[in-house]
Amino acid sequence: MKILLLGKNGQVGWELQRSLAALGELIALDRNGVDDLCGDLSNLDALRRTIREVKPDVVVNAAAYTGVDKAESETELADRVNVQASQLIAEEAVSLGAWLIHYSTDYVFSGQGSMPWLENDPVAPVNRYGASKLAGEQAITASGCKHLIFRTSWVYGARGNNFAKTMLRLAKDRENLSVINDQIGAPTGADLIADVTALAIQQVMLRPELAGLYHLVASGEVSWHGYASYVIDFARSSGEQLAVKLINPIETTAYPTPARRPLNSRLNTQKLRDSFSLHLPDWQSGVTRMLREVLNK
Repeated sequence: MKILLLGKNGQVGWELQRSLAALGELIALDRNGVDDLCGDLSNLDALRRTIREVKPDVVVNAAAYTGVDKAESETELADRVNVQASQLIAEEAVSLGAWLIHYSTDYVFSGQGSMPWLENDPVAPVNRYGASKLAGEQAITASGCKHLIFRTSWVYGARGNNFAKTMLRLAKDRENLSVINDQIGAPTGADLIADVTALAIQQVMLRPELAGLYHLVASGEVSWHGYASYVIDFARSSGEQLAVKLINPIETTAYPTPARRPLNSRLNTQKLRDSFSLHLPDWQSGVTRMLREVLNK
């Protein structure tokens, strides 16, 4: 099996390099490409040539335009990467008879209510980023290609920047922190997403009827304030010297951003767990593992 991975240096892409390596020949690209191969999703012609040259059995698209606030003004670029490139990859997958594995987001929903979103719940993005990711999903589905689309949220990795690292950095210098407490979701490790992806690819090769759209997040739920409190409590119990004394809960309205954020980022994962016979660990176990790695560096 030949696998083409796009976005190899992102949080999820970095972990996918590990999880996919055992499945077959892996060609992993980032925006800069290698030799005459192009992994830049904004360069549509070069991307098409690359897929035709590689002729993969599976394309795993872990690349995306993810600048939520910048997407409000960079709409053309966001649409080219998240919509047009997704459609192009899907069309090439159809021609090759290849599978397309793609990642999307809870931002396709309105963010209202308190129930975890189901895959078939009505979609209503509240910002341009969410709208572009939804259009990308719809293009893939409409193409008729064999696909798995995983919607996820609150993704973090030990590599690169993440919310937990930011909180730890601020907690060393400030006595008071203010963190949003009315947005609810499940911090989900890039390593978990990558491991589930590898397992799902193996299963759909044997059971192609499993193709489709799935929600993939860690179990449980928490606010950003609760997440920050967990991170700081763990770091302190691990011997870190922190200045912070108070973590003040604030509402989203107190922290305005160019793009609206959904308050309800909960995703129901029952379909994924039942279809692939999976157990998804609670969010605390993944965050703890990441923190141990970060704090030991």
